[in-house]
Amino acid sequence: MADVLMVVTGADRITLTDGTAHPTGFWAEELVELHRGLTAAGHRVDIATPGGRRPAVDPGSLDDTTTEGAALREYLDSIDAALGTPLDLSGIGDGDYDAIVLPGGHGPMADLATDEHLGRLLVDAVDRNAVVGVLCHGPAGLLSAVRSDGAFALAGRHLAVFTDEEERIGGLGERTPYLVESRLRELGVDVQSGAPWSSTVVADGSLISGQNPQSSVATAERIVQELARR
Repeated sequence: MADVLMVVTGADRITLTDGTAHPTGFWAEELVELHRGLTAAGHRVDIATPGGRRPAVDPGSLDDTTTEGAALREYLDSIDAALGTPLDLSGIGDGDYDAIVLPGGHGPMADLATDEHLGRLLVDAVDRNAVVGVLCHGPAGLLSAVRSDGAFALAGRHLAVFTDEEERIGGLGERTPYLVESRLRELGVDVQSGAPWSSTVVADGSLISGQNPQSSVATAERIVQELARR
């Protein structure tokens, strides 16, 4: 059994290029499928946020009037105690966990991308070859993984991320404050994309990444497979 740290955004708003505040948070399907897949495989999952704030679900990701939305809500309700009392990222030590996973939603763009404590934990995880799993906009959190000399810890690695094309046609569009795929490419990441809304997972050793919500189940499965190899 592995100890897994699920780092979830604490942001419930993101400021768009026109200055408006757009409601956000974590994407329900992504958090649920990652959490479900990992715990079903017998792994222990702790949830952490910046400052230990209770994370908000992105309202665009959860429609309680649909069968799928009701099922997601039921699962979130079942882990409400953990969501309501998350760990504070600042209190987590290097090496405390076997894996770090980051679900998406636009929230990570607003806080995790610049969180120094997450950055420290990710650099440590990369250096000791611990499993790092990211999904959709979760890779925005990887932007924090900057070494003390200013070098990006994941330069040269291969991963999937919510693409610029997907952002333009089905995300925040031209009002997005930045494009995560483009930012990662600028830092030397080799982004490997599938078709928009396809289930696309990229495995680069201990770094496992999924492109979008449609990749949620497959990403969880691949992370579980990587943990089983250890």
